[in-house]
Amino acid sequence: MKVRAQQTLLFQGDSITDCGRGRPIGEMTALGDGYTKQVSALLQAGYPDRKIRVLNTGVGGNRVSDLQMRWQTDVLDLKPDWLSIMIGTNDVWRQFDDADNPDQVLPERFEAIYRRLLTKTRHRLKGLILLTPFLIETNPSDPMRVRMTEYGAIVRHLAGEFDASFVDTQARYDDAMISINPAELSDDRVHPTFVGHSVLALGILDALDFRILP
Repeated sequence: MKVRAQQTLLFQGDSITDCGRGRPIGEMTALGDGYTKQVSALLQAGYPDRKIRVLNTGVGGNRVSDLQMRWQTDVLDLKPDWLSIMIGTNDVWRQFDDADNPDQVLPERFEAIYRRLLTKTRHRLKGLILLTPFLIETNPSDPMRVRMTEYGAIVRHLAGEFDASFVDTQARYDDAMISINPAELSDDRVHPTFVGHSVLALGILDALDFRILP
């Protein structure tokens, strides 16, 4: 497993990461009720001797432009060894539910801001995990899903550029929806249920080469 003893793993993102975490920093029993809590529990149970510290500084409603505003305090100052980022959902969603707002994070702006954040951060880390945004929608031609896939492609490119582990969350949800009703994964196509969060947790654990010890 890639995360070593005494290292810190920080989760960053929007409401899907936030999930009611504690303030100012989510830690221990205040990681929120989403995938971060699941990952932390399995790391603790599977590798109890490593005493890995897990932190959550996701904030509901955030776009990548919001991450930029709080990057120093909510990422760099915490000095994580490992950083997991999932952002882009609201960058896309606002283009559909608030289309008249001129302050949109369109693809070029999304990529430019994200690249700046990674440029100032990657050399400080032992490891980086980038997760795509997603839409729990079976129709690949759905306009919002098409747009989400475009942002996912940007994340894939940045993962290669910055030597990051890459989690294609859309592909994982597509696989899950073959056997699971989408309503069991999310009731609004964006915010996962407990089962939906488990899909994300498994993706992160795979990226970390998590294996149950004998």
